[in-house]
Amino acid sequence: MRTRLRAVVVLFAALTAVASVVSTASASPSTPLLTNVRVGAHATYDRIVLDFTGPKPTIPFAQVVPELTYDGSGLPVNLPGTYFYQVVTWPGAAHDDNGDPTYTGPRKFTTPQLSNVQAFAITGDFEGQLTVGLGYRRATWQSVSVLENPTRVVIDIGV
Repeated sequence: MRTRLRAVVVLFAALTAVASVVSTASASPSTPLLTNVRVGAHATYDRIVLDFTGPKPTIPFAQVVPELTYDGSGLPVNLPGTYFYQVVTWPGAAHDDNGDPTYTGPRKFTTPQLSNVQAFAITGDFEGQLTVGLGYRRATWQSVSVLENPTRVVIDIGV
């Protein structure tokens, strides 16, 4: 009886240790969390900066699209502009694990201080992916980069 009890205790301890290792190994790294959106006008480009806390996201996927739509629903985003630029940051989110917003500013706003970019919108924030869109007046070049210290995604649109 004692041998059997000892075997059960040893087996339980071994399974607990294995479960702990598996749990630690399968935990995903932290998701960069959006904390602020800034805009700035420059002589040859308009700049939109997405400030994040946490690790650096991978290089975002960005493309000119015929129209902006909300992720998930596919409904159109009503944003001023003749041209539209979509930037997907992964991993990325504008909310924490409890669903509380980490970015409390407007999810959609116009940018009258910029020369070409007319408006900004967060068009998706789920499953570890953050999507934003820009509406702008004139066809031109676009650039997206990820910087550290502090973590940020920088979107430049030529004027």
